[in-house]
Amino acid sequence: MRVLVTGAGGYVGGALVRRLLADGQIAGRTLGELVATDLRLDGLPSDARLQAVAGDLSQAATQDALFAAPLDVVFHLASVPGGTAEAQPALARRVNLDATLDLFDRSRQQVEAGGAVPRVVFASTIAVYGLPMPAMVDDTTPCSPQMSYGAQKWMGEIALADASRRGWADGVSLRLPGVLARPPAPTGQLSAFMSDLLRELSQGRAFTCPTGPDATTWASSIHNVLDNLLHAAVVAADRLPASRALLLPTQRFAMAGLVAAVEQVFGTPAQALVRWAPDAHIERLFGRFPALQTPAAAAAGFAPDGDLPTLVRRSLAPA
Repeated sequence: MRVLVTGAGGYVGGALVRRLLADGQIAGRTLGELVATDLRLDGLPSDARLQAVAGDLSQAATQDALFAAPLDVVFHLASVPGGTAEAQPALARRVNLDATLDLFDRSRQQVEAGGAVPRVVFASTIAVYGLPMPAMVDDTTPCSPQMSYGAQKWMGEIALADASRRGWADGVSLRLPGVLARPPAPTGQLSAFMSDLLRELSQGRAFTCPTGPDATTWASSIHNVLDNLLHAAVVAADRLPASRALLLPTQRFAMAGLVAAVEQVFGTPAQALVRWAPDAHIERLFGRFPALQTPAAAAAGFAPDGDLPTLVRRSLAPA
């Protein structure tokens, strides 16, 4: 198999590259060449199977290199996230929308040249729902994004579903929740405080949380997200909805419950170490997540971490 990972310099993309190289296969099919691309690709392992393409995905020359030979699977993870997308709208459009459409068009060109129809796994986002969310989010909840990032991801979902209908791609869009625990980095992701909380409290260090203890959110461990991305690469198309888009099963929890789970797993006095300092903007964005139901994803074989202690343990395990 020839496999592409865009956004391979990011947290999820880099972890996916390492997982693919370690596994050496996807569902029994041997990994031949793994193509990884991003503006910077620091920290990726040295491996004869890995072709690193450092470059701007929105540039034709970069996509020429990625599709120099037919691809079997494309994991499209590259994006400009929410806060940065709002601050830099031209950059966000170029990366989140234009480069995504160009990538799907390259898939069409591969098929029309007689190549295989690639499975394209598109990392979408729960930001497609917008705010405020209804009291329950499920497979029938309409999209109503309120930020450019969510709007551009929804556009990508629609484009991939249309490409799949036409036979130009075999697409799956996964609406990812928060992913824990990201390393400290200036990524522009306003939800980074949850990763900081896990890291600091698990090490017995004090932490000021910008929400109240009753704030509720959704999140999955990095290992769970990798499991679901890899499952998306092989799940049968007839198990997917017509939209080809799925809200992934994930954990809903109150921040106080997350702190208690850190204390349970790591034995630190996490509940005494945390100071609650609610920020109205952060609470509005990340502290009012409702209950959710994901029957379509469950029927297609996708799964959550299971419980909060498991999420905490897996979030801080090396990926």
